[in-house]
Amino acid sequence: MTKSRYVYVVDDDNDIRSLLKSYLERHQFQVLTAESGEAFLEDFHADLNVELVILDVMLPGQDGFAVCRALRTQSEVPVIMLTANSDEMDRIIGLEIGADDYLAKPFNPRELLARMKAILRRIEPNDPIKEEQEKASRYYQFAQFTLDTLSRELHHEDSKEALTGADFNLLMLFLASPGAVLSRDYIAENTRGRDSAPLDRFIDVHVSRLRQRLKEDARHPQLIKTVRGEGYIMTATVETFDELAE
Repeated sequence: MTKSRYVYVVDDDNDIRSLLKSYLERHQFQVLTAESGEAFLEDFHADLNVELVILDVMLPGQDGFAVCRALRTQSEVPVIMLTANSDEMDRIIGLEIGADDYLAKPFNPRELLARMKAILRRIEPNDPIKEEQEKASRYYQFAQFTLDTLSRELHHEDSKEALTGADFNLLMLFLASPGAVLSRDYIAENTRGRDSAPLDRFIDVHVSRLRQRLKEDARHPQLIKTVRGEGYIMTATVETFDELAE
């Protein structure tokens, strides 16, 4: 990595904060730390230029879930959540509220670093999702929806909803290839930067969350369909516009 990047570590364990600060600084990161969610949210602001947040779930006061929800009201900065709970539900909840990845404690700092780099690669110029966004028209229309790629707002009839970075990236992946089957590994590689593990439910949860945004019937989805044994497919016709008709 050729330039320093700012990351924020939020964990009440002083040993973990010290370990990550020392380790990540050796890999050309600038590291800010906080021991509570309240301290982090008080300090965090858009001009801080933080490019990634490492957020523990078990925090005093506001837990990591509450902090992530609050953060998502003001920023789409990528979030990796750390959880000491082996219960998969913690991880699913984290993904549903807008986290980009998760890692169970105890963890190897090298794995955390690899996941950080994978997420940060998605905002580099050679990232396929970013390239698609940069060359694309501003508006995508499909079914009864219009996606504004500038504001990242999904419009449906008289309502609109701002999408998280993870949801927006996944939807862009489908809109860029309507009618094509996208494998779980392809989705994982282009949204997480790594292959999906055999028991990794991230992709399933992520697609399920996007289907909710698209007001799909969970039992009989029509826009994003499951192709058994292969992956998922966007069935709608997609049109793009630079400007919307008055």
